Amino acid sequence: MRVDITAGPEDEGLRLDRVLARHLPDLSRTRLQALIADGRVSRDGRPLSGGSAKVSTGARFTVEVPPAEPAEPVAQDIPLVIVHEDEDLIVIDKPAGMVVHPAPGNPDSTLVNALLHHCGASLSGIGGVRRPGIVHRLDKDTSGLLVVAKNDRAHQALAAQFADHGRTGPLERAYLAFVWGTPELPSGTVDAPLGRHPVARERIAVRASGRFAITHWTRLESFDDREGRPLAALVECRLETGRTHQIRVHMAHIGHALLGDAVYGGGQRTKANRLGLVAREQLESLGRQALHAARLGFEHPRTGAFLSFESPLPAELAALHAALISEG
Repeated sequence: MRVDITAGPEDEGLRLDRVLARHLPDLSRTRLQALIADGRVSRDGRPLSGGSAKVSTGARFTVEVPPAEPAEPVAQDIPLVIVHEDEDLIVIDKPAGMVVHPAPGNPDSTLVNALLHHCGASLSGIGGVRRPGIVHRLDKDTSGLLVVAKNDRAHQALAAQFADHGRTGPLERAYLAFVWGTPELPSGTVDAPLGRHPVARERIAVRASGRFAITHWTRLESFDDREGRPLAALVECRLETGRTHQIRVHMAHIGHALLGDAVYGGGQRTKANRLGLVAREQLESLGRQALHAARLGFEHPRTGAFLSFESPLPAELAALHAALISEG
C-alpha cells in the first residue's frame, strides 16, 4: 500500500515520526519507525534514514506499507467461545487449560493458534505481522474473558487502557475466586509488591523490592463446614495492577489461598478433608486454582463506546459452588 502525505501547518516543527503517526493513525509509532529504517518513507523520491528530522509545512512524503507478513505460529482449527467480534477486536471466553501464547513448553494448541485460524485475513497485522494483538493474558488454568486486538490501531488503544489498569480510564476487570477461610471484613485491599521468588524462580512472591501491586477484594458468599465453622468463601477481586499470578499470591498473602492452587495454597489436602464428600470430589476433579475472569469492560478503540461483558462460572466451578452451598 502506498500513501502520499502533505504536511500541514499543524505539523510544522514536529518530528517526522510524529507527523506520520498523525496522518496514519492505524500504524503504531514503532511500526512507522521500522518503515523509516527500512527505507520505505521518502521525501521528493529520496528515502529518509531517521524519524527525528523536523517537518516543514508543505513537505510531501510517500510511505510504502508492505502487506503484513504471515505469523510464525501456525493456524489451528481449535474451537473458541466468542463473546464479541468486530473488525478491530475479538472477545474470547477462554477455557481453563488453554495457554494464551506459544512458548517453549507450549509451542501450539494455544489461543493465538486458534485465533490465527478463526480470524484469518481479518488480521491486518500488529507491527507488520499478521497476528493477533495480545494486550493481557490469563494463566493457563484460569478461565474467563480476554480481549485481543486485530490491528495496530486497536492494539495501541487497548494496550494503553490495560497499562492504566482503570486508574484514570474506563477499564474494568473482575475475577471470581474461591478461597480458603472466610475474610472477617466484607471487603479490603491488598497493597503488596510482587517479584520473582528468590529461590523458586518460576514462582511469584511478595517482596519489598518487587513491583507495586494492588488487589481490591469483596466477600460475596461464605461457606461453613459440617460443624458450622467457617471453611471457604467466594470473593470478587478487582485489579489495580496486572502482575503475574497477582490474585493468587495476594490472597495467599492475607491467609486466604485459592482452592485448588497447588503452587501458592499450602495445606490443600488438610483443608479439603473438611469438605463434604461431593465438594471434595468436585475440588479434586477441578485440578486447578478456582479462579475465573468473570467481568471485562473497556472503551472500544475506534468508536469510543464502552463495552462490558460477563461470563458465568464454567461448569466445573459452578458444580463446586453448588456443592459448597449444599454441604455447609
